[in-house]
Amino acid sequence: MKRRTKAFGLGIMSLKRSLPRSMEASVIAHQMIRSGTSVGANYRAACLAKSRADFISKMGIVLEEVDETHYWMEVLVEGGLCPPQTVAELMREAAELTSVVAASIITAREHQKARSTTPQP
Repeated sequence: MKRRTKAFGLGIMSLKRSLPRSMEASVIAHQMIRSGTSVGANYRAACLAKSRADFISKMGIVLEEVDETHYWMEVLVEGGLCPPQTVAELMREAAELTSVVAASIITAREHQKARSTTPQP
């Protein structure tokens, strides 16, 4: 996942370079670069979490950043700044990352809940 989230950020950077040079594209690209590259950075932070609760919290941030990046790609397409085929692969990857991260959060919450209900000696 570290490589995958980094590749996602690099893909977002490449997408930015393909956008038209307009004020609208520049503003959206800036937001998209920030959220798209923070996916990998926040995932790495989650890997170094000090507790399960910390992991869940940090993975929640990863989920938010992936979703925000997906949103900006939708805006690019719907705003006529980018053809759908240009972002299709990155949007697919954003959807897959969303699924993987959401599943990780659910699993971590289940383990946290199971641990809290297990009697301690």
